[in-house]
Amino acid sequence: MPTPSELGSDRYQLVTSTVRTVVAEVQRIWAGLSATTIAEDLEGAAGAAILSATTSGQMTVVDAAQAYIAAQMAAQGGSAVTEAALVTAAFAGIAPDGGPLETLLYLPAIGVRSRIAAGLAPGEAMLGGLADMARYASTAISDAARSADQVAMAAHRSCVAYMRVVNLPACSRCIVLAGQTYSYSEGFQRHPNCDCQTLPLRERDWPDVPSPERLFTAMSEAEQNRQFGMAAADAIRAGADIGQVVNARRGMGVAHLGGRSLAVTSEGTTRRGLYGARERRAGGEFASAPGQRYSRVTTPRLMPEEIFRIADGRADQLRLLRRYGYLA
Repeated sequence: MPTPSELGSDRYQLVTSTVRTVVAEVQRIWAGLSATTIAEDLEGAAGAAILSATTSGQMTVVDAAQAYIAAQMAAQGGSAVTEAALVTAAFAGIAPDGGPLETLLYLPAIGVRSRIAAGLAPGEAMLGGLADMARYASTAISDAARSADQVAMAAHRSCVAYMRVVNLPACSRCIVLAGQTYSYSEGFQRHPNCDCQTLPLRERDWPDVPSPERLFTAMSEAEQNRQFGMAAADAIRAGADIGQVVNARRGMGVAHLGGRSLAVTSEGTTRRGLYGARERRAGGEFASAPGQRYSRVTTPRLMPEEIFRIADGRADQLRLLRRYGYLA
């Protein structure tokens, strides 16, 4: 039987290889686009192809989440039996902030136009737009994987916690959190392009996960200087506490929609959407906002992170995860 570390490595490889495949497809599509027609391109077939590739990537990593959590629990001597089935489609087409993925993937067109307006040549503006698109697509896939892992953890009663595992190369903000253990229901702190993992735990001890100090030592001096800054890296090399040198939370936060206190998503809330269809069968109310083509259910759909934040215990978590369409 594979060890927990080997299972975690396999999961990481699946997510990162999926991200690389999707980014390569995005680059292929982008190579045929023009700065003069970028807005129309992303509203048309090219944008639909990029959205399809990214959504497919989300589905790939989400579809493997429940089997991964079950295997981890079995490898740690726990039960692999799940209390509910993960609904793969509930995680697809959603941006990290809870909004529609297609809206996020249109933003590079605005970025290209802004760069040209600021005086950049069209070719340079398109390179910047491609970097934006690759970042948005990869972050959406990685976030979907982490969200699905956490929901699957809730469905396995033997899972009590998860540990943050950092893989090099990584930024200073992530390195100082390496090896930290959290309750299985605690939100995952991340930033754009973050590829850190959530490794589920049956017990609150995982000695094989590298600490911040081990990760720092494994980096070259040049990489230490680049990720932490020369002064901070010098201080750490001189013996300063790495957690005191780096403000671990700067620039990081649980996904939320705008400034609202509840993390919600509008994805799947139309009458034909996954959540909307459930609400329609239950007699839910729908309304159309000005300028919107479709009516949406008036009851907000909570994101998994918000459910874990507000739920009162595992039973309430499972009830809400079913209620909002993430578990069957």
